[in-house]
Amino acid sequence: MGDQQRPLKSGQRFSPSEVFRLTLERGSTSSTRVCTRTLPWNNRSMADNPDSNVETLEIPSTPNFLRDRIAEDVRAKKFGDAVVQTRFPPEPNGYLHIGHAKAICLDFGLADEFGGKTNLRFDDTNPEKEEQEYVDSIQRDVRWLGFDWEQLCYASDYFGQLYEWAIQLIHAGKAYVDDLSADEIRQYRGTLTEPGSDSPWRNRTVEENLDLFMGMKAGEFPDGSRVLRAKIDMASPNINMRDPIMYRIVHAEHHRTGNEWCIYPMYDYAHGQSDSIENVTHSMCTLEFADHQPLYRWFVEQLGIFPSQQIEFDRLNLTYTLLSKRKLLQLVQEGRVNGWDDPRMPTLSGIRRRGFTPEGIRAFVASLGATRTNGIIDFEMLEHFQRDDLNKRATRGMAVLRPLKLVIDNYPEGQTEYVEVANNPEDSMAGTRQVPFSRELYIEREDFREVPPPKYYRLSPGKEVRLRNAYFVVAHSVAKDADGNVVEVHCTYDPASRGGNSPDGRKVKSTMHWVSAAHVISAEVRLYDKLFSNPNPQDVPDGGSFLDNVNPNSLEIVAHAKLELSLAEAKVGAPYQFERVGYFCLDPDSTAEKLVFNRTLPLKDTWAKIEKKAGA
Repeated sequence: MGDQQRPLKSGQRFSPSEVFRLTLERGSTSSTRVCTRTLPWNNRSMADNPDSNVETLEIPSTPNFLRDRIAEDVRAKKFGDAVVQTRFPPEPNGYLHIGHAKAICLDFGLADEFGGKTNLRFDDTNPEKEEQEYVDSIQRDVRWLGFDWEQLCYASDYFGQLYEWAIQLIHAGKAYVDDLSADEIRQYRGTLTEPGSDSPWRNRTVEENLDLFMGMKAGEFPDGSRVLRAKIDMASPNINMRDPIMYRIVHAEHHRTGNEWCIYPMYDYAHGQSDSIENVTHSMCTLEFADHQPLYRWFVEQLGIFPSQQIEFDRLNLTYTLLSKRKLLQLVQEGRVNGWDDPRMPTLSGIRRRGFTPEGIRAFVASLGATRTNGIIDFEMLEHFQRDDLNKRATRGMAVLRPLKLVIDNYPEGQTEYVEVANNPEDSMAGTRQVPFSRELYIEREDFREVPPPKYYRLSPGKEVRLRNAYFVVAHSVAKDADGNVVEVHCTYDPASRGGNSPDGRKVKSTMHWVSAAHVISAEVRLYDKLFSNPNPQDVPDGGSFLDNVNPNSLEIVAHAKLELSLAEAKVGAPYQFERVGYFCLDPDSTAEKLVFNRTLPLKDTWAKIEKKAGA
């Protein structure tokens, strides 16, 4: 199994019953059983990480071929006595998204597992698209996920060394300055079935190439007029080996080096050499870089430097989710969302603001393992792991989003009593709270029907229901406004049913949440749904755009929800469960005068039902 298995079709969507089986079967040659253990990355730098509330979490760990490969290298002492060294190398041209979470967990997690180290290295070789804002956000996101780095590095730290190595390759006759335009270079490169052609400038002398390259560095030429290319093989079946560009001219201010440089290395030149400088033993990349590996090895061999081992694994792709930084930037720039941290965005800052937990994300990633086959995972699977984690840690509270007044006619006027409610039934250490109960309450408008449909078990005239943790009540009349809308429901309660049970043992079929009308706070509640209405956002007819699949109902704002008083003490980022409604968190937009809550997820767990039905 593992690398030797028959590959699946690229882009194949895994059916629900296959997700766990595939990650197990294809992830390891040694096991097809999910084993539960504490992953080392759950313990890394937690005490020193003020941006994270991460705790040690027991989660299922799916074996994967990356772990097997590293274990074999350690056993065979492939790199001598050197510790395992990995790196996470994002380009600071946007915010990290959920797809990056898998790479982060693998880079940091596997290094931790083998007692190694991980660097955070910014691939900052494109000054026109990179900003300090992105650098700062990436550091926050990595720490929020529960990781910290051994060294904070930048490709720009190595600009001097990369330039010297380029000079070395020119001296060796392995690089040359080319005057072809970008379009001409593409034409000369050939196709996947036809070899390329040599540039007319390919055979310049070493002296001429050195003079021109130094002139490029000195700013003597305009953007796009010349490039430095490696001299390899224009007939290579691997198009990446057909004299790839190493340097281009860009007169733009760099966020770290300012205007010191006007030539910048290409990713394919800078990446492998940066790994070598940092003595990276295992350079893990996604599958689209597999065809680039021969080029990375060529540079290392020509320069005679430390050879990092590159290993490719599958990307994380999710239904209803777009993971292109360029297109996510378009959504931001066109105002389709309210910034990179909009809770509908798949960015880590967005899902953090929405209320997702790092523990739930890591559990989700661990369940996937690592394979050599790109596929698409159902978004409901990510939501399942979030609900599972939130259920354990979310403080409970009662909130009525669309209030309807409920008056208990036989309850003493002016009386207030308190019912004891568990803060989290899943956590005995979370304690209890006292919730006020009075004659006038608010219930959800959808929890009452004057004329109930079949199998409607909630409140209706003559129907008895339970008010959660309080009493049985029976509705008997309503008050309406001038338009005939029900604005008030009148009922009676059974004083003997305090706590929610009747001494005579009679049963009710519905339990409803409520808040005391005299003891509430008002808040804005933002109900978020998927940003795209199509499972594949890029599935559009000819002439269409992914923007056509933006869900117009991805955000609903409830202006005046009624919440129990305890929620006035809610903390930004802390998880809460509004009972019977869903999981929520307090948004940073909140003020003392106006609280704003974001719905993280509804309570319904589609994936759990899928798993149960599939027998997974």
